[in-house]
Amino acid sequence: MCYAHAKGARVVLKGVVPLKDMLEPAARGLWITQQVELAKKQYMDGINMDIEEAVSRSSPEYDALTDLVKETADAFHSAIPGSQVTFDVAWSPECIDQRCYNYSGIADACDFMFVMSYDEDSPVWPRRAARANAPYNQTLTGYEDYINMGIDPKKLVMGVPWYGYDYTCLNLSKDHICFLSKIPFHGDLCSDSARFQVSYKVVMKQVNSSVSGRLWDEEQKAPYYEYKDALGHFHQVWYDDPWSISLKAAYAQERGLRGIGMWNANCLDYSRTPVAEQQTEAMWQALIP
Repeated sequence: MCYAHAKGARVVLKGVVPLKDMLEPAARGLWITQQVELAKKQYMDGINMDIEEAVSRSSPEYDALTDLVKETADAFHSAIPGSQVTFDVAWSPECIDQRCYNYSGIADACDFMFVMSYDEDSPVWPRRAARANAPYNQTLTGYEDYINMGIDPKKLVMGVPWYGYDYTCLNLSKDHICFLSKIPFHGDLCSDSARFQVSYKVVMKQVNSSVSGRLWDEEQKAPYYEYKDALGHFHQVWYDDPWSISLKAAYAQERGLRGIGMWNANCLDYSRTPVAEQQTEAMWQALIP
């Protein structure tokens, strides 16, 4: 904490609370008071609200969520001058995962929204093939949708992934299409069970020994590679690297977004070997166009 403050960085709480418990003003007030007191006790600089629950526009949670953000921001700004209150949102305002929030109201209430521009690859069928975690054009469309709602670009921080997904291919075609198995999940035919998350440091240790080496998809502007596991199954791994991230960072700068961040910093290799240091520095530098 002291080291971060000495470097001019701010450290904030993570605010997570069930919305069903926040419907009444008294309940919100109690929770907010507890967060403010905790922040003051620990010399924190604010709070990041990471509430990713499904909310319909007709539900009581819709207005309660907006009220919660506004009341939290008012309380923190009053009790801790210069504090920062932020809110995490999906890559698009189009009710991703049934998160139909009052995005304009939330943006007005807080200091900025951190847009989680990853996990954009919906796992529910009829999509049948592996694809990028955060395709370039799809990512940019999400920001344009937020801005077209009247949200100031300075209220948006771009979040980019420092991880990717490893897909097990039912069949891998010669033109690099990784077809996926249809696996039931919560009543849907879903591909989530055919993939798992991999951090950038794992990707870097695997890509050079893969059967394909680094490949590039120009349409999605994302890298990927392919390998065969011990059982003889082909896998396709999609991820983001300095090149794909730098393209998005350039857009963030040109469009006047407030800034850029990542999920998450621990995905890099900090072992201080020459190769790891070079890879890690390149990822940090990619955030600065």
